[in-house]
Amino acid sequence: MGKAEDIKLVILDVDGVMSDGRIVIDDNGVQSRNFDIKDGLGVVALQMLGVEVAIITSKRSGAVRHRAEELKIKRFYEGIRKKTEAYAEIIEDMGITDDEVCYVGDDLVDLSMMKRVGLPVAVADAVPDILEHAAYVTSARGGYGAVREVAEMILKAQGKWEKLLTKIN
Repeated sequence: MGKAEDIKLVILDVDGVMSDGRIVIDDNGVQSRNFDIKDGLGVVALQMLGVEVAIITSKRSGAVRHRAEELKIKRFYEGIRKKTEAYAEIIEDMGITDDEVCYVGDDLVDLSMMKRVGLPVAVADAVPDILEHAAYVTSARGGYGAVREVAEMILKAQGKWEKLLTKIN
């Protein structure tokens, strides 16, 4: 089992992790999602301090693509049926091992990733099968600061939290 201090990459699911899991569809069929601003700062903080962040999601969404661009997430994979295939590509490209990866998930499509990575994390409102495979469960629900909580936990474990406070103030 990997430890937070060893993490070099955090991979995020989107619906139910970065967002609250609800998809709003207007009369024109345009989808939107809600993102928490604190989660965004968590992503930026990880990247500022040398922990890469990736998104692997099974859906395609302009809103999610825009959020990834806004947060400067370079490794963005959408419309992925088998998340472990994109994952294998990322870790090979980065030259890292499973123990150096944290994955944050909430539902059954995340189970294969949860079983593979060194630090599997479930958001507070994840389904039971995901909670069962988590090394850490956030106190926050998906879309309500869970990603920020994970970022803070990792950065504190790596002794980088105080450096972040100095950089942003």
